[in-house]
Amino acid sequence: MAADHNNNLKPGKKITVLSIDGGGIRGIIPGIILASLESKLQDLDGPDARIAYYFDILAGTSTGGLLTTMLTAPNKDKRPMFQAKDMENFYLEHCPKIFPQKSRNNFIDSITNFFGAVLGPKYNGKYLHELTNQLLGDLTIKETLANVIIPAFDIKLLQPVIFSTDDAKVDALKNARLADICISTSAAPTFFPPHSFTTKDDQRTRTFELIDGGVAASNPTSLAISHIRKEILMENPLFSDAKLTESKSMLVLSLGTGTSKFEEKYRAATASKWGLINWVFDNGKTPLLDIFSDASSDLVDFHVSTLFQSLLHSKDYYLRIQVDNLTGDESSVDIATKENLQRLVDIGNELLEKPVSRVNLDNGRFETIPGAPTNEAALAEFARLLSEERKLRQININ
Repeated sequence: MAADHNNNLKPGKKITVLSIDGGGIRGIIPGIILASLESKLQDLDGPDARIAYYFDILAGTSTGGLLTTMLTAPNKDKRPMFQAKDMENFYLEHCPKIFPQKSRNNFIDSITNFFGAVLGPKYNGKYLHELTNQLLGDLTIKETLANVIIPAFDIKLLQPVIFSTDDAKVDALKNARLADICISTSAAPTFFPPHSFTTKDDQRTRTFELIDGGVAASNPTSLAISHIRKEILMENPLFSDAKLTESKSMLVLSLGTGTSKFEEKYRAATASKWGLINWVFDNGKTPLLDIFSDASSDLVDFHVSTLFQSLLHSKDYYLRIQVDNLTGDESSVDIATKENLQRLVDIGNELLEKPVSRVNLDNGRFETIPGAPTNEAALAEFARLLSEERKLRQININ
């Protein structure tokens, strides 16, 4: 299989999209799913197959932005820096250093953690900064091996900032370093400090003052679809033959990082007694962040799922893989103990064996589709469609 990628290919029948939610350490769950998908692509097309070669758009928020970057950033040979199978060990090795753990049973440490959350971010972000700068150096977003979309939020302008490969190719002020983008999209309020950096072209400069993209788009699937429509309007050659009047023109894989719908974390009787501090930080949890993140993710899934279910013969072109029954430490974004990280690995592997589920538009919970295959079998079918699409494009080139 050649080492070219989608930016060099003419359109086939479908525009292919991969979207990865935010979720801190829970990013290890979609990492497991992507390893399974890439393995199936390699079975079909050979050991050189990589995720980046099969998707027109890869969108990721926060930890999903990190995954997206690691799978599309080029190494010195202009190949993806990482395989999907590398992501599990990447998280196991680096998460305990990004989120250093202190005793959670010691009363003094608990008090210190509480006042630390009030007086400043929980983590200084130093290791994350060093890691991304070491891995990515001065690589910029226009150099990725596929078109990526990574959101952040500018707290100075109070507006989302969407970094994309397509935009960076036409506007140098949006061609930020990948390291800066990764740090920014991961700068969750209360957990990490905001990140500031400046870009420039021949005459102008632009300064960004950014926090986690999850406050704007925890689930970036809609961002990816909107971006495709924008590029069609702008007559981007990659999408010139696409007609998105029907969702069957797209093939979308959306990966969640897990949520805790069944745990029922908060109750009105308790929350009615909360003040400002408790809404931000309560007994080790972050209610406002949890609420905003889940609300954003669910609304996107409602919208996209409804779109694909409402159009004839289209529902099978949208695959959302998500687990919604996390409990306790599993549902945290930062409890990076060896035991909890291994539990998340197990959850990712168990999720492959579960039947495909679809969001219930009434209660927001994922429910098994009667007669549905397992997620792993669905990924095998998805890999077949991706492989066929890629081969069709290669034929069109020749």
